[in-house]
Amino acid sequence: MKSVVKRRQRIVRVRRVQHLQAQAVVAQAEGRLASLENSSDRLRMLRDSLEIEPGMVSGANLANAGEMAMRLDSARAGLTDAIVGAKAAVDKSAALRLEARIRQESAERLGEKAARALEAYRERRAAGAGRRRTLGVEGKNA
Repeated sequence: MKSVVKRRQRIVRVRRVQHLQAQAVVAQAEGRLASLENSSDRLRMLRDSLEIEPGMVSGANLANAGEMAMRLDSARAGLTDAIVGAKAAVDKSAALRLEARIRQESAERLGEKAARALEAYRERRAAGAGRRRTLGVEGKNA
């Protein structure tokens, strides 16, 4: 009976560690997503800052600004796929974290149930230990 309780406690510890690992993976994925979104926002702000001032502008300056704007737009479009992938990774890792949490709670309930069963078994044994066996008239246990 004790071995069952110990085994269940070990399972509870393993499930707790698995849940903590899943939480770390979620945090990492969310950090990656935030970083990508931040980079996309910075590229957008850089693109928006490429306004040509009114007045005389050389063709080379205009071409350079156009080229820079095109490259920033291209880089930002390239980040879109990475952002979509990062969002999918966050969703997947969040689902895995939830599954790990469910397994952890289930293991905790089983551990508590085993501990209660062991305690009830010990109480039954303790209550039975106080009774004495007496020999009957014929010499047999009564």
